[in-house]
Amino acid sequence: MEYSLFSDSSDLRSWIELPNSQLLYIPDFLTPQQADTAFSNLREELNWQQEAIQMFGRKVLQPRLQAWHGDKPYTYSGLSLTPEPWSPELLRIKQRCEAVSECEFNSVLANLYRSGQDSMGWHQDNEPELGLNPAIASISLGEQRRFILRHIETRQKYELELSHGALLVMAGETQRYWQHSVPKTAKPKAERINLTFRYII
Repeated sequence: MEYSLFSDSSDLRSWIELPNSQLLYIPDFLTPQQADTAFSNLREELNWQQEAIQMFGRKVLQPRLQAWHGDKPYTYSGLSLTPEPWSPELLRIKQRCEAVSECEFNSVLANLYRSGQDSMGWHQDNEPELGLNPAIASISLGEQRRFILRHIETRQKYELELSHGALLVMAGETQRYWQHSVPKTAKPKAERINLTFRYII
């Protein structure tokens, strides 16, 4: 699904221009109170699990907890996820993301980072069921964490500090040409929830 440009020119200030990419970043997408409520509700509502994925021919536990909700199953790195129903909080946030991005989402991967030692390695969200140029809306709740993008050909890097209540939309050719990660840190970090809304074909 392609990302469509906003008609309101005031929104253009949030666009980040990178080669082979369309990124929209809104750090105050949710108010502090809305973000606090969302974090608390999702921490309690979702059935958080630590899943194993296939890496270099062996199964390893992912360094974070996760939950898959929505209308469609999803498979990545040898892991097949069966969706749980939408929770009320997930639906509220999904509808807000759809209104801003002008895209439809039918599933969400929720990740819970318990400390600075929980992380996400370099990867692209480019599974066939996401389509050629998927739009992915990412909501950050809780502790601020580094988010790094890296172009697969030029090795150019771009870094953001994703804060409590922030929205990042990755669209256009981003998933074809850029990897992204949330690295570990030795600094003390509280819990962070990340929601990545997507459309499964």
